[in-house]
Amino acid sequence: MAHHELATPVSEAQIRQLRVNDTVTLQNTLFGIRDATQIHMFDRGRTTRFDLSGHAVIHTAPNVRRVEPCEQHPTGYAPVCIGTTTSDRMERFTPCLMSQYGVRMIVGKGGMRAGSLAAFKELGGVYLAIVGGTAALETTWIEQIEDVDLDDLNPESLWKFRIRNFGPLLVAMDSHGNSLYDDVKADVEHRRAEVLTSLGVQS
Repeated sequence: MAHHELATPVSEAQIRQLRVNDTVTLQNTLFGIRDATQIHMFDRGRTTRFDLSGHAVIHTAPNVRRVEPCEQHPTGYAPVCIGTTTSDRMERFTPCLMSQYGVRMIVGKGGMRAGSLAAFKELGGVYLAIVGGTAALETTWIEQIEDVDLDDLNPESLWKFRIRNFGPLLVAMDSHGNSLYDDVKADVEHRRAEVLTSLGVQS
């Protein structure tokens, strides 16, 4: 296990160095994305003016408040609570995010499935897990909402956050075909079989 400080955007080579159970702290830029954002981007043919190549996206629909645009809040939005949502329902978008937009890292909770793991392996990406229920802490890692696109989908707009010391995050799926979620599932099934055997129960 190792810890990595990554300033976005990152290269494929940097991502290939990461292994399951490593930790990562992100600097510079993080993009917020969610279900509706990706439905419009990939099912309805909309595009974004943002360059996502080499970047990380976080599964979120932030709680923000409208303010007068100023130096601190150039978009007219101030962060209130920016938490992470469950990733699994956005599984089908991972290959498109990576192949069409060059996204390298997905931050979320709950993990993703085989299709995402295959895309990470083929294209060079990782899934970075964050502990659920830590939205208040996550919000302190976001210095500013720098920009926003597709804002008619608010709060499921495409958000550009300026971040500092975002993490540590756990590498839960890597670019070498490893998944912490698969490991946990296999361990649980093994332990279950052992318990049933000790009880004389056939599984």
